Amino acid sequence: MWINVKGRIPVAMTIAGSDSGGGAGIEADLKTFAALGVHGTVVLTSITAQNTVAVTGVQDVKLDIIEKQIDAVVEDIGVDAAKTGMLHTSEIIEVVTKKVKEHKFPLVVDPVMIAKSGAPLLKPEAVKTLVEVLIPLAEVVTPNVHEAEVLAGIHIKDLESQKEAAKRIAELGPKAVVVKGGHVEGGYSIDVLFHNDNYYFFRAPRIPTKTTHGTGCGFSAAIAAELAKGFDVVQAVGNAKRFITLAIRYGIPIGKGHGPINPLAILYKESERYNVWKEVWDAVNIIERSKQVYKLVPEVGMNIAAAVPYADTVEDVVGIPGRIRKAGNRAVAACPPEYGGSSHLARYILSMLNYDYSKRAAINVKFEERFLDLLKAKGFKISYYDRRLEPAEIKEREGATIPWGVEQAIKNLGEVPDVIYHKGDWGKEPMIVIFGKNARYLAKLVVELAEEMVDEETIS
Repeated sequence: MWINVKGRIPVAMTIAGSDSGGGAGIEADLKTFAALGVHGTVVLTSITAQNTVAVTGVQDVKLDIIEKQIDAVVEDIGVDAAKTGMLHTSEIIEVVTKKVKEHKFPLVVDPVMIAKSGAPLLKPEAVKTLVEVLIPLAEVVTPNVHEAEVLAGIHIKDLESQKEAAKRIAELGPKAVVVKGGHVEGGYSIDVLFHNDNYYFFRAPRIPTKTTHGTGCGFSAAIAAELAKGFDVVQAVGNAKRFITLAIRYGIPIGKGHGPINPLAILYKESERYNVWKEVWDAVNIIERSKQVYKLVPEVGMNIAAAVPYADTVEDVVGIPGRIRKAGNRAVAACPPEYGGSSHLARYILSMLNYDYSKRAAINVKFEERFLDLLKAKGFKISYYDRRLEPAEIKEREGATIPWGVEQAIKNLGEVPDVIYHKGDWGKEPMIVIFGKNARYLAKLVVELAEEMVDEETIS
C-alpha cells in the first residue's frame, strides 16, 4: 500500500454502476485501485444485469442513497481522488455534481454512454446534463472515440481529429481531456491528452484481442488511483496507459462476447520477480557445474533467460549481463542474473510469448547438427529462419530481426516450435535457441544433451 504526499494511505472513490459479469463498472474499478496500492471506496449508482454479450436489466439506486454513500465516505475516510462511470440519468448526474462541489475532491469523469455490448448506459437526455454540470468540474475527462464525437460534435478518424476533439472538449471546462485511441485505425493505440494548452501522446501497440470489456473503467480508475497517490495529470495518464495495456494484453478469455480485462496482471507480474530471478540463478549453477556444457558455448557467448508472467518489455526478462563464457573446461557466467541482462534472448522470449505463453524461458547454444539431431530424437519441434532473406527494412530497424525470425520459423513449421535455429549471415554466427517452461528445465536439458554428445564421441 502506498503512502501519498499527504502522509496517508491514498483513498480513491468510484461513483459508478455494478456489472454482474464482473468485467466493468465498480468491479473493475476496485480491482484497479487494489492493484495500484490504493484503498478503494464505492458509491453505487446503478445495478446492471450484464455479461459479456448483453445488458439485460438496469436498476438505478435511489438518489438519497447515492448522496449518503458519498457523505459517509468523505466524512470518515476521506477521498484523495474520485472517478465517475455509469451515471444513468440526469438526476443522478445532478446529485453527484452537487456532492463534488460540496466536498471538492479531484474528479476523473469517464463519460460512459454505451456498454461494450452496445447497450445504452446513459439516457439520451442526460448527455446535456453531463456536459453542462459535471464535465466542467472534472480534473480529467476520458472519452473514447464515440463519446468524444458526441461531446465535441465532430467526426474522429485520425490523430489530428483526436487532437481537435480533445481541445473542443477542454473548452467545456475540465482541466484535462484524454481522447482515447482504441477505436482509431492503425497499428498503435494513441491516447491524446490535452492539458494546460499542451498535447501529450501515449502510444501502445494495438493488441489483437477480444478481452477488452472494462477497458474504459480500468483506465479512468487507474488515473484516479495515480492522482490519489500524488502524481500530476501527465504522470497519472502515462502510468494508467501502461497499466491498462498490460490488463488488456492479459485479459480473461471468458464468455461468448468481449471478455474482461485483467487489472490484477500487474500484481502477478511483480509478485514473481524474485522467483524468476532465483530460477535463472539456479540454472546458471547447473550449467557451471557441468564438465561438458562449455563445448556448446558459442563464440559470442551463451545466455539463459526467463520472463516474469505477463512480461512485455526487456526489463521483465532476467538474463546474464556479459553472458556465459568459456573458462578453460567450464562454462562460467560473467555476472549474476539481472532483469534486462540479455536483450538478445529477451526479444526471443517476448516474441515467442505472442504465440505460446508457456514458453517463458530460453537458452542459446552453438550451432551443431548433432545437437539438433538429439533434440529431434527426443521429440522436440524444430524450425529455422534464413537470415540471408531478412528484408532490408527489418535489418535497418533496431531490434526487429528476432521478432521477424520467430515469425518466419513458425510459418516454416506451420506451428510453434520448441527450437529455432539459423545458419548465420555475413558477420553473424549460426545459433540454436531452445525454449521452455523455465530456466532450470532448460539448463538440465542442455547439460544432459552435452553429456550425450560426449558419450556418442566415446562410442564412435
